[in-house]
Amino acid sequence: MTTHMLSRRGDRVRAALPVLDGVALERARVHEICGPARRTLAALAVRAAVEEGAAGAKAAEVMWIRPAWMAERPYPPGLAELVAPAGQMPGRLAPGRLIQVAPRRAEDLLWTAEEALRSGLLALVVVDLFGPPGLVAVRRMHLAAETGAAEGRQAPVGLLLTPGDGGAPGVESRWHMAPRHGREASAWQIERRRARVAPPKAWRVELGPDGAPRAGKSAEEHAAP
Repeated sequence: MTTHMLSRRGDRVRAALPVLDGVALERARVHEICGPARRTLAALAVRAAVEEGAAGAKAAEVMWIRPAWMAERPYPPGLAELVAPAGQMPGRLAPGRLIQVAPRRAEDLLWTAEEALRSGLLALVVVDLFGPPGLVAVRRMHLAAETGAAEGRQAPVGLLLTPGDGGAPGVESRWHMAPRHGREASAWQIERRRARVAPPKAWRVELGPDGAPRAGKSAEEHAAP
């Protein structure tokens, strides 16, 4: 009798989507972003996907799913400014590349995300939620993303946006982002609260002279005298 000692999950190695220094999202997996600035970090993930597509001479399409009754929604001109700061053409958010979906029924939110991930046609699928989904739903999205990577044209990244401290079970990683703005600069604190291959960590993110976000010192380094 043959005994299999290794899982096949690691047979196909995929490069992660690099969002910021220290923030990389494994493809074909589902990640969670929580905290008051969760949509800002999601927008930076959109920026990373678009810039990566431009570098590879291919258009990256992003789907942003939110409940129809949710007041907050992506503002395409604002996203376009973040994706392409003034004077910079590469990575621009071309019309039609951001697909917004607003289901009227709560049960359709995760179903839409699952089908979008399974298609393998999108670089990034963001779903804005009022609370963390259950373990079964997260597992279904993982499987859908893996199917999309295997049968579609690219390996998608799934992002769950949840309020407060989040807490979706079974996610590949969990990130928390909160504003830490000063009088002279816009800044945020980002925390890696859960990841399979990295320990928890917190650090600041600031806007550089060109308007691009840059990861700064860790929270411990920033607090040191």
